[in-house]
Amino acid sequence: MRKVEVATSVVELARNGRFAEIEKLFAPQLRAVVSAETLRSAWVTEMAKNGPVTAVGAPAGEPMEPGLERLSVPVTCERGGLTVIMSVDDAGLLRGLRLAPPSLTSWTPPPYANAKKFSEREVTHGTLSLPRGWRRRRPGVVLMSGGGPFDRDGTTGPNKPLKDLAWGLASRGVAVARFDKPPYGRTMTEEYVPRAVAAVRSLRREGMGPIVLAGHSMGGKVAPRVAEAEPAVAGMVLLAADAQPMREAAVRVARHLAALNPGPDADAVLEVLVRQAANAGHPGLSAATPAEDLPFGLPGEYWLDVRGYDPVAAAARLALPMLILQGGRDYQVTAADDLPLWRAGLGHRPDVTIRIYDADDHLFFSGSGPSTPAEYGLPHHVDQAVVEDVADWVKKI
Repeated sequence: MRKVEVATSVVELARNGRFAEIEKLFAPQLRAVVSAETLRSAWVTEMAKNGPVTAVGAPAGEPMEPGLERLSVPVTCERGGLTVIMSVDDAGLLRGLRLAPPSLTSWTPPPYANAKKFSEREVTHGTLSLPRGWRRRRPGVVLMSGGGPFDRDGTTGPNKPLKDLAWGLASRGVAVARFDKPPYGRTMTEEYVPRAVAAVRSLRREGMGPIVLAGHSMGGKVAPRVAEAEPAVAGMVLLAADAQPMREAAVRVARHLAALNPGPDADAVLEVLVRQAANAGHPGLSAATPAEDLPFGLPGEYWLDVRGYDPVAAAARLALPMLILQGGRDYQVTAADDLPLWRAGLGHRPDVTIRIYDADDHLFFSGSGPSTPAEYGLPHHVDQAVVEDVADWVKKI
């Protein structure tokens, strides 16, 4: 079956509630971390928010790496829509699958980026953005996306926040590497560390330095672990990095979303997640705990790795300068739940700078009023102040 046919079939199967049949299309890597029930819960949540499906659009594809293609299928519902994004290999199996906001428009460069000031080159699993006329020892940044099936650009609906950052920083004389990580791993470490370390070394081969990790969301959480693995890292920028235990944050966010779209379906999803989160925190958790009994369908190994990792303590062990950035409107990683933990562990250090952008959401898009998932489906760019602050800070290391 051709990749386009696979993508269309997956959406039709979901539309008809045949999630077990979709699971049969999972490649071993995806089957290890996602179950039919996980997908069912996510789909039911979207249908509760947007209403029944009214139309399915044609898949749009783009190559990722040899033998793998990313396909996006637009889905129209009675009260909105979504995009089903899949990574399909040559065997017709799914390596990645996620539900994203609708892509109403294509990405356009942010006004603060100047493509004449840098060039881009593809490398294994990623892209280098290199300022023109660069000289050796120019500062470099490795961008790390949030957890799950995000690409090197952090693509969310029509938005590419990591590409915004890369182009904005490269326009200001900072070299940038961004990479496609595996959609999931057996552990958080497996998901991030190997390719992040490879990205650091790719900038070193270009003669760049000092080199800074800039991680968003879970990418920021795991940045200290990458720094522990790669001595060449000279500093860290933590953008909306979560510090609250992941299982607790998942329930908090689910309660927030259920309050935005109340109803029996939302209540049912929340009830399941609360039970799964309790399992993830239970002393009896093991690698053998079924993934379907745990949040997001991630395996027991993953939750043991996350549970045994304190990002604040890990960061505190590193003698590295850090810039910690937080959006004031962020409901996923919040100024009330996560930032106080970073402040308590690192706020006393003179080499740690903490900044809050009151108008910004989780993706550092500026706006007003409470942030909602629908906001991510509209075209935005990363706040220019964030880009400028990161560039200025990196150049001072």
